[in-house]
Amino acid sequence: MPRFAGARQRAPLILERLGELYPDATCSLDWRNPYELLVATMLSAQCTDVRVNLVTPALFERFPDAAAAAAVEADAVEPYVKSTGFYRNKAKHIVAACRLLVEHHGGAVPRTMEELLLLPGVARKTASVVLAWCYGINAGVTVDTHVSRLSQRLGLSRRSDPRTIELDLMRLVPQADWQTLSIRLIFHGRAVCTARKPRCLDCPIAELCPSHPGR
Repeated sequence: MPRFAGARQRAPLILERLGELYPDATCSLDWRNPYELLVATMLSAQCTDVRVNLVTPALFERFPDAAAAAAVEADAVEPYVKSTGFYRNKAKHIVAACRLLVEHHGGAVPRTMEELLLLPGVARKTASVVLAWCYGINAGVTVDTHVSRLSQRLGLSRRSDPRTIELDLMRLVPQADWQTLSIRLIFHGRAVCTARKPRCLDCPIAELCPSHPGR
């Protein structure tokens, strides 16, 4: 691989190598149906998946479906999600989103990006996660803090805005691999290419990274 190979050349190799490193990479949130993944992903904003998984069992026991959450006010949801941060806004969005699900979708979670983005508290990240993992629809690349950081370090994008990073990544790999690229970058960001102290000297994909100290 040439020292300064472009992103289009390196992206498929990065995707393949990360697949070898994390063959079981999958969504880290615990969920059993689209409603649960939608709510869990909304809660994951500015919060770890580990923390979300700690609070959702009690939350879903009390509110097992969209109809149950739509029937209460936000303050009834707040105690269940308080430890996830920004809990008042999250509770408000969950209730409002569930009311729209009940009113316009019969309580079901829609299967299109356009419809999901009309739900309060749902942006492209949440919508992409739900579509990919629940319905097998690759409508975009999920760009969280890990994907954003690694995209820049690996030279896959020079942007800082999540939407423009997403557009860059969508151009580099086939649509069928959009969510696969995202989840593998997330796993590598957690395990090796961390925010504060990346383990560059131990990185198995160092030769594909223009940010590596040895470059």
